[in-house]
Amino acid sequence: MSISIAGYSFHGLVQSGAMNVFGYLESCRYRYHLDTADLWCGLLGSDPAAYLQPAFVDRVAVAIRERGLTLVNYHADGCHVWEDDPATRAKHLELAEQHIAAAEQLGARTIRIDTGGRDRHWTAEQFDAIAAQFRRWAKRAHDRGYRIGPETHWGADNYSDNQVRLAKAVDSPAYGVLLHMGKPNEMTPDEFDRALAPYAMHTHIDQKTTETRLASAIQILLDAGYHGAFGVEHHSAKNEYAEVSCQLAAVRRTLAQLRDVAFGSGKLANPLLGF
Repeated sequence: MSISIAGYSFHGLVQSGAMNVFGYLESCRYRYHLDTADLWCGLLGSDPAAYLQPAFVDRVAVAIRERGLTLVNYHADGCHVWEDDPATRAKHLELAEQHIAAAEQLGARTIRIDTGGRDRHWTAEQFDAIAAQFRRWAKRAHDRGYRIGPETHWGADNYSDNQVRLAKAVDSPAYGVLLHMGKPNEMTPDEFDRALAPYAMHTHIDQKTTETRLASAIQILLDAGYHGAFGVEHHSAKNEYAEVSCQLAAVRRTLAQLRDVAFGSGKLANPLLGF
């Protein structure tokens, strides 16, 4: 089974200067005994002009390899596709392309870039522009062996009907959704996850999901044939090492329980359960 820790889980430590990308990688490997990394761009630094330089990215790539880690996701902020101002859109596109190049250099299996659009629905102009851009990126991702797509993160991205519509418009096996699970909007958490699980390329499992519905959330993914990582994400910015440890243990425990149930029932279908 593949479990990861989303880098944003340590944003409090990052803001206080107590963690950077190298400390994060060390923690994943030796504190939490994982073989995955799940990089948030904020771990790399505060200035993209500096941390997206190929020489620095190569240092990070070496650190990932030295620890025997697989980069299951790279999530980039501040470069979403749509902004109303054309000049801002152009700047975002330039930055997004730099993030994609960095993620490719790091060997990321999935890349998250948000769509933009702050209202409940995209306008026709917004949707057409967003879909066209993700088609271009999905073609690049397909040619280079990874997947790319937005997260259920903010604005129009947070609604499953929007995400399904966009996925169908892009229509590429290299396109996917980073499913931040159980978003509280117009559906129940289970309904939300069930609608998007078929499109999920990666996941963020937050503390509320962990504490209230973890087994059902994971089962929804397994039933949909999900083959990505189960990504733990913590948000409080307090006591992060311990809080992440608790969430991680809960995910490990739940996966083990589901594996035991599957063994007992003779259902040995999903390799994420260790079969």
